[in-house]
Amino acid sequence: MSKLDEYVAKRSKTNPNFANLVEQENINLEVAVKIRTLRENMGMNQRDFAKLVGKPQSTIARIENGTMNVSTKVLSEIAQATKQRLTIQFTPVF
Repeated sequence: MSKLDEYVAKRSKTNPNFANLVEQENINLEVAVKIRTLRENMGMNQRDFAKLVGKPQSTIARIENGTMNVSTKVLSEIAQATKQRLTIQFTPVF
């Protein structure tokens, strides 16, 4: 475990708001990686991908930068436009 991981774990135990923020950032990062990978696997740039899914290019950029809390509605729209199945799962936190 890195010093950063230790710090996050320690602070999360004493500050629930901090723990929630860390978890949301982890989700945003995971979504960012998944959307960018999907787009790149389709051989598309952000502009063309945005046009395909019916969103502004700036929205795709914010998603891929991890700065947007993406709703399940937007993820569902992206899945439908790209002929993908959206799945959501819960995994234990250790």
